[in-house]
Amino acid sequence: MKKLVNNPDVVVDEMIDGYLKAFPKLVAKVEGSGRALVAKQSLHGNGKVGIVIGGGSGHEPAFMGYIGRGMADGVAIGNIFASPPPQPIVEATEAVNQGNGVVYIYGNYAGDIMNFGMASDLADMEHDIKVESIIVRDDVASAPKREKEKRRGIAGEFFVTKVAGAASARGDDLSEVVRLTNKANESVRSMGVGLTPCALPQTGKPSFVLGKNEMEIGLGHHGEPGVEKGPLQQADDVCDRLIDDILNDGGLKAGDDVAVLVNGLGSTTQMELFIMFRRVEQRLSEKQINIHRSYVGNYSTSMEMGGCSVTLMKVDEELKALIDAPAECPLYAQYE
Repeated sequence: MKKLVNNPDVVVDEMIDGYLKAFPKLVAKVEGSGRALVAKQSLHGNGKVGIVIGGGSGHEPAFMGYIGRGMADGVAIGNIFASPPPQPIVEATEAVNQGNGVVYIYGNYAGDIMNFGMASDLADMEHDIKVESIIVRDDVASAPKREKEKRRGIAGEFFVTKVAGAASARGDDLSEVVRLTNKANESVRSMGVGLTPCALPQTGKPSFVLGKNEMEIGLGHHGEPGVEKGPLQQADDVCDRLIDDILNDGGLKAGDDVAVLVNGLGSTTQMELFIMFRRVEQRLSEKQINIHRSYVGNYSTSMEMGGCSVTLMKVDEELKALIDAPAECPLYAQYE
């Protein structure tokens, strides 16, 4: 698989270097750190609760693209599909701490749980910073509802970060930011479909194997096995499968309001994503579920993987205000 890289061993560092050079007015590297970045506005203390996100590289624009006004304040960046170690997480925590606590948001993966957990302990013991953690578990395909604590975090992390960032930006205290972020986390559900694999620059080998005309329902963002592999179907049929599983799990009913995200995994075209959104809107309309706000595009990718995910988050008036709040990051902006 062809890629525009120099040395495969330094692709993440060169990516960060290019990102910082592209957006020098918006983001900065934490002094002395290689993998901790902050939004420049967060360096100007206003007493807000700090929001730190992070995870492996290869999911751009997640996670580094989501630091800025109304979103996260700092990010720790790992190698491709690998959790960042504790040190850059602590560095980001120190940089964004303004004395009123810091919230970590990350996906439900063993490496992230271990490293963000260690960073939380270090921030408390060595820097006297109170940290609360929100572990995102939105992928309904990864475990049944009765075992939802085992579910992976995928594209729904975007909505959870959006809510946390907006609550923090308006001046909510730590307990309120945590309450609202947990509410968003409990209200969000996603499911994806994989069509083609990605390849890591270091190996050049496909991350998983699918036949020429096969797809895999429920495939994880790192190529984790899904729930069903079979012949490629038409977009409406694929969308119906994803929507049905989300609706069956989420207990949405007529009259409910949702935020919708149709997320590309890397190589899926905008044309395909809008065809999928078209069907999402049709299915929700049939069930009299109202779309409050919609997002279509690449929000959490898996290198150049083919396929997409659909995310629904049930929103009440409290969450609507936070989803609608403005945000300005290098790779995502939303205006009132």
